[in-house]
Amino acid sequence: MLVIGIAGGSGSGKTTVVKSISEHLRERVVVIPQDAYYKDSSNLSDEEKRNQNFDHPDAIDWDLLCKQLADLKAGKTVQQPIYSYISCSRSKTETTTVEPADVIIIEGILIFTCKKLREQCDIKIFVDADDDDRLMRVMARDIRERGKNVEWVIERYSRTVKPMYLQFIEPSKRYADVIVPQGGHNKVAINVIIATIEKALREDKKARETK
Repeated sequence: MLVIGIAGGSGSGKTTVVKSISEHLRERVVVIPQDAYYKDSSNLSDEEKRNQNFDHPDAIDWDLLCKQLADLKAGKTVQQPIYSYISCSRSKTETTTVEPADVIIIEGILIFTCKKLREQCDIKIFVDADDDDRLMRVMARDIRERGKNVEWVIERYSRTVKPMYLQFIEPSKRYADVIVPQGGHNKVAINVIIATIEKALREDKKARETK
């Protein structure tokens, strides 16, 4: 089993990189999104929710994420939480069943800020992109998928997204084994990553067969 961490700022192109790898490996890969592990905020008022900083490491339930990753590595099935950006809450009745796979991809903006999670990764990839490109992607996504308006996106970007990127996310780049510039548009880098994963899987299979 190979665990791959894919980090990078909001709108950097992480999803495109993950999709490219997943489409190539198909049923051999499972993706664990950091976003599913946001702490439940259903007890907060609407005003408190609006002011919550979702780009700070404290917003993530790292203990649960690391435990479920360890369980998957041990061959166990896990019940991944379901988080809603609309209500800022974690479902109390529903979960997503995740089965172990040859390749586990952990994807999220803050995953390299957690030492325990970094130590569970075999390959760490940081997806890089220009600030202007990231802002445009974040704006398009939040309006299309999360029901926000332009003013809300710009205010949040200025108040939390950019400062947290500079304080936590960009510095975590130093932990990466591979840095992918130009985000998901860098086909050469993506192909190299896929080739590296396939080689590692072949070597792992060969090692198990010779035991």
